[in-house]
Amino acid sequence: MKAIRVVKPGGREALRYMDVPDPRPERGQVLVALEFAGVNFFDVYQRAGTYPIPVPFTLGTEAAGIVVAVGSDVSDFKSGDRVAYQGVQGAYAERTVAPADRLVRLPDSVSTRTAAALMLQGLTAHYLSTSTYSLKAGDTALVHAAAGGVGLLLCQIAKLRGAKVIGTVSTEDKAALARGAGADHVILYTQQDFVAQTKRFTDNRGVEVVYDSVGRTTFEQSLNCLAPRGLLVLFGQSSGEVPPFNPQVLNQKGSLYLTRPTLAHYVATRAELLRRAAELFNWLRGDKLSVRVDREVPLRDVAEAHRALESRETTGKVILKI
Repeated sequence: MKAIRVVKPGGREALRYMDVPDPRPERGQVLVALEFAGVNFFDVYQRAGTYPIPVPFTLGTEAAGIVVAVGSDVSDFKSGDRVAYQGVQGAYAERTVAPADRLVRLPDSVSTRTAAALMLQGLTAHYLSTSTYSLKAGDTALVHAAAGGVGLLLCQIAKLRGAKVIGTVSTEDKAALARGAGADHVILYTQQDFVAQTKRFTDNRGVEVVYDSVGRTTFEQSLNCLAPRGLLVLFGQSSGEVPPFNPQVLNQKGSLYLTRPTLAHYVATRAELLRRAAELFNWLRGDKLSVRVDREVPLRDVAEAHRALESRETTGKVILKI
């Protein structure tokens, strides 16, 4: 079968489209014929060696497809089931094996294309808005990169929960997308001071929570957007890692809170994974949530998918057609 392998970490030239042996499911595993895979910054970090893992390896951790075989002790799935997953290495391939307890069966109303675009970013937006900070009516959230994959979903879920949303974007086109996802106010950070604008939109009070996936270039100013005892949720670092800082700053700026969450800790049990996925699927079925696919790229052209993501020219999700 064909797969995208990384033999030595590096730039996009490290992505090798090559033949590898077909995997076989072992105890507790399921063999899935993949149809679509999600492309994420996590993949870029692994390819570049920022997140080192033993080489060689097959890239990708998010996909959807059809079950073709199951290993021993697997009773929840059978051949022909449509499934999706995230957090399992080896998604840039025609087939993969995944632990049965990490798979989610897809309802008839959700395509494998949509599922591959939703799993990581949808589950991320879900835990950020319902658990890390449980948004409610009367809250105001600042969402950085509001026209990105997670950002668009966060805007929608925040509105479903009754909160107000201020989004930051870089262009007018992205501003239109953020507004379409429910953002009450949109700030073009390339032209406007997002701290000053946030304070203006909140009568100088600040927001209850900032969702920051950007990191280095926004971190300090994100703190300045918070109301007293507000929470900065730093869940990404697309602009680079945040430098060390003195925790006393949190006190000085209003007894603030800071967290650096990751999805794995919010779907640690199968019950929690299924609960979050079910709510996302229900919102999709009820047309309360939409998933924007920015582009679909053939597996062999994965370098183009990484280029688009790294250039930050995408709005929504990049997926691979297997």
